[in-house]
Amino acid sequence: MTTRRRSRSRIPVLAACAATALGMTALAGCGTGDDGSGDGRLDVVASFYPLEFLAERIGGEHVGVTGLTEPGTEPHDLDISPRQTVELSEAGLVLYLEGFQPAVDEAVEQSGAEHVAEAGSFTTLREDGGHEEEHAEEGEAGHEGHDHDHGGTDPHVWLDPVRYAEIAEGVGAALAEADPDNAAAYERNAQTLAGELTALDQEFAEGLAATETETFITTHAAFGYLAERYGLHEEAITGLDPESEPSAERMRELQDVAREDRVTTVFFETLVSDETARTLAGDLGLRTAVLDPVEGITEDSPGADYFEVMRANLAALREALGAE
Repeated sequence: MTTRRRSRSRIPVLAACAATALGMTALAGCGTGDDGSGDGRLDVVASFYPLEFLAERIGGEHVGVTGLTEPGTEPHDLDISPRQTVELSEAGLVLYLEGFQPAVDEAVEQSGAEHVAEAGSFTTLREDGGHEEEHAEEGEAGHEGHDHDHGGTDPHVWLDPVRYAEIAEGVGAALAEADPDNAAAYERNAQTLAGELTALDQEFAEGLAATETETFITTHAAFGYLAERYGLHEEAITGLDPESEPSAERMRELQDVAREDRVTTVFFETLVSDETARTLAGDLGLRTAVLDPVEGITEDSPGADYFEVMRANLAALREALGAE
């Protein structure tokens, strides 16, 4: 079975209600509730945008989706509010990616939610191959206060359309288990979305089949799955934590890589600072451009949804790599 079933416990819910009541009088009430939103739809709580997108596309009119990560918030460092703790406890289905957001992992474990789907269980995750900042020069200050424990695996799995399609099918099965009355619709929608992701994979494969260089430089190591799928090589300024600071040694390494591999562009993101990327590009006389990890959609994103942003990424990569 693809989802974890738990017996509901009233203790976490009551504790969350007590905490909420002290500072959040707008919350109408607490309790275990049912799996519906009050309008007959299944309440789904998704930890961040890629899982929200799947829930909305696959659930359609049968679900009401709540995202824990607000647009514009860096999802790695999400803190869970008392209200969100209640939402998790009362959800008909919780979707999350273990190891990506530590606060979410803890809240899900404590929530007592009956239907919980962990996205990584629907596919295979690659080992963390990103550049880690454990070898920073002695005396440099580390980035404190962020424990991004990914369990030795890279969490950015949605950037591989093939694996993302496998997760889509798993989410469809999880929705069907949580809401059997609409199982046929969920399974049908999941198959349709998986087909669209297969077509997107083909676009990337064809668009990146012949390039002048296979190497690209990014702000943080989010694009390992994409690089692995399409025969490219990612060099990241930082590791999996986008807020860590690169060492002087790492910056020198990247300068050598850029010259040897004929890199033309240093990519930055919309949700984290572009200062280091622009500094590196300026030192080497390279261009800068956006390569979006699709961790959230804002008005600054190069598209309005997953597919639009991924196709914008494809166009940016083709230009930077000199695709034919």
